[in-house]
Amino acid sequence: MKLFLNDWPGYSLDLFTYPEHYHEDIESVYIPHGVIMDRIERLARHIVDDIGDHDIVVLCVLKGGYKFCSDLVEFIKVLGRNSNTYLETRVEFIRLKSYLVGERQTTAIVDTGKTMKALLKHVETFQPKMVKVRKCQAYVGFEIPNRFVVGYALDYNEYFRDLNHICVISEIGKVKYKV
Repeated sequence: MKLFLNDWPGYSLDLFTYPEHYHEDIESVYIPHGVIMDRIERLARHIVDDIGDHDIVVLCVLKGGYKFCSDLVEFIKVLGRNSNTYLETRVEFIRLKSYLVGERQTTAIVDTGKTMKALLKHVETFQPKMVKVRKCQAYVGFEIPNRFVVGYALDYNEYFRDLNHICVISEIGKVKYKV
């Protein structure tokens, strides 16, 4: 499922509001906040349909996953309130340590599978009734080209978490916030 062409530059910054102090630090808006929220609502529906009447424990991977997790859980709760059965939803938090690549520290978005495998190994020690992790169409938020994206809680050295949109960081931003 490709949603964006590899050479697509993103939306012009002129079309959106964002913290002005990032003006030179981001190239474009790649995924607008409204589109993110719409997709999360759809993901919540798929999850509720798949889980059925089982209680849900959502494991939020901090720090980059907190906004997504919060929005996802809120949509799940709304769906539960509008259904005939009570759907208990709990949230647990986990923080994965960054790993070193050469001389610099890098934190991965859970996409390559390495982070997910390590996380699942840890989760299995708690002997849960069921673990649902699927790399299927229903659970994919967005598939984007390999671009350096920030915003919507995804950071670069702790900056850009306050952006509502997912944006492409500029070369100026990479240099300015490099550690």
